[in-house]
Amino acid sequence: MKLHLFNIANFKVDGGAMFGVVPKALWSRVYPADENNLVTLTLRSLIIETGDHRILVDTGWGDKQDEKFFRHAYIHNGEGLTEGLAARGFRPEDITDVFLTHLHADHCGGAVKRKNGGDGYELTFPNAVYHVSRTQWEWAVKNNPREEDSYPEENIIPIGRSGRLQFPDEDAELFPGVTVKTCYGHTPGLMIPVISYKGKTIVYTGDLIPTSAHIPLIWNMSYDIESLKSIEEKRDVLENAVKSDHILLFQHDYEVECCTVHDTPKGIRPKEKLLFRDIL
Repeated sequence: MKLHLFNIANFKVDGGAMFGVVPKALWSRVYPADENNLVTLTLRSLIIETGDHRILVDTGWGDKQDEKFFRHAYIHNGEGLTEGLAARGFRPEDITDVFLTHLHADHCGGAVKRKNGGDGYELTFPNAVYHVSRTQWEWAVKNNPREEDSYPEENIIPIGRSGRLQFPDEDAELFPGVTVKTCYGHTPGLMIPVISYKGKTIVYTGDLIPTSAHIPLIWNMSYDIESLKSIEEKRDVLENAVKSDHILLFQHDYEVECCTVHDTPKGIRPKEKLLFRDIL
């Protein structure tokens, strides 16, 4: 197995939304905001080479929507999606599988692109099978007032019409060395890849634990649909990480790529903060 990590882009969101009920006086000590109360997040995507599979985990925002759609995202820097792949020796045609943790726009938007000439849409990765949980797919297609802006049809419907969509079994091995943990607090059917790599277990925490600052159980995003479920799902992931010395890989943390965790008098907290290259 080979692993590659790259940051598609940085973007900004409201710090209060990112930390929910936690007062700014607390969260801003560990994850600072700018003068507009915005915090910077990353869009780290993971490439997993295992067996005959070249798997891309999440695809970022993409670029097919207009300026109005992105006006509050403040997208900046990063490598870009196809550029980040190219820097690691991959073309879009080389990707055999796209693993979408869920269908919020910042995670799946890059999976679909405008056709040349701008008339209609097509898959960015034409030879890939697209993996989404059935629960998340049905939830996203139905949509709801709470998450309406997160599920633009042009991000989702072309995948369903492509004939290349598959629904993985929950909590099962999807690829050699890659198992799926399915969660329901952030949005129903969020899939977390758990990777066995050279005797280590790496948990790509996605939006269950978006940054290292979200490790405390009640430090959750206001974007979560069911916060109490998020707390229980985080508890399970974190307790297993302590017990088995798992490495947590953060998709959105601007400063911290990975960490281990340990028990403290205040609960489970980060132990050792690591660069991804240090665990390879």
